[in-house]
Amino acid sequence: MNDLNFNLTCPVPLNQYPHVLLAHGGGGKLMHQLIGNMFLAAFQNPLLDTQHDAAVVELPGRKIAFTTDSYVVRPLFFPGGDIGSMAVHGTVNDLAMAGARPLYLSSAFILEEGLPMDTLWRVVCSMRDAARRCGVQIITGDTKVVDRGKGDGIFINTAGVGVLSHAQTIAPRQVRPGDVILVSGDVGRHGMAIMAVRAGLEFESRIESDSAPVHEAVLELLAAGVEIHCLRDLTRGGLTSALNEIAGLVKLTVQVDEPAIPVREDVHAACEILGLDPLSVACEGRFAAFVPAADAPRALALLRARAATAAAIGRVTTEPSTDVYIKSVLGARRILDMPGGEQLPRIC
Repeated sequence: MNDLNFNLTCPVPLNQYPHVLLAHGGGGKLMHQLIGNMFLAAFQNPLLDTQHDAAVVELPGRKIAFTTDSYVVRPLFFPGGDIGSMAVHGTVNDLAMAGARPLYLSSAFILEEGLPMDTLWRVVCSMRDAARRCGVQIITGDTKVVDRGKGDGIFINTAGVGVLSHAQTIAPRQVRPGDVILVSGDVGRHGMAIMAVRAGLEFESRIESDSAPVHEAVLELLAAGVEIHCLRDLTRGGLTSALNEIAGLVKLTVQVDEPAIPVREDVHAACEILGLDPLSVACEGRFAAFVPAADAPRALALLRARAATAAAIGRVTTEPSTDVYIKSVLGARRILDMPGGEQLPRIC
């Protein structure tokens, strides 16, 4: 096939990446190139172009949020969670990032032939219990079975619907110069909980995933009248990817203070052993909030009432660019670039 004709029909630089890599799902540069050049280009529409964690749709008399996600974590069970509870938490959290109250979920299971039924039952029960705790119902679904060796046990796809009962517009492009950046708790635990199990690492304290729902914290901020410009959950690519995504969308510089970012010592230690940056490690129960400076102290107090490690870590500047800078304890400033490849495969 002629290379020129092929490139005209497919905008992804296939001469550089003719096949999908694990890095294309890792939350870094390759994933964002794939999404931007392939999916956004093909499916372009105003709702998709917001590039939010959930789409907000206007219906007669009501606004709803709609999202979907898939879960391929390995191992299926890990300290602090499992693929079932994480599927519920992740979908609920995506809805919360639009300021929505989650209501309904779908669940589709792709099962590998030979999977023990008791393993499947554990996952289903965990999913059921997580849905009850989050106040949502799983109201529709699907089941498929693939050949032995083709599915790695269980893959789960979910979709979620929630309602918005406030007048605010919470979206990446609402970020403004001067906004303070808050994180809802310590970062990096989910990815390191899984990698510690895989690598057989042992520490004085057990690293457990931060997998948890965050919608109640968001709804509390809204109920208190806090003005929220943007919310972003810190999943694939962690805090680093989230900040770079926002800076790239609004074309403003983001600056954060390294000493202010909450990272547990055992997570730091595990990252040093494995050669990883904790700021690029995924969370499953943490989010960043961009709020006006006047509302930041009140918002932080509400977040700290739920998690003592919540912190104000930086702000959006007036400098036009797409860069994220991090300032060290010594005052040196460097660019916090989006991860280039796949650090932690199959952790969500």
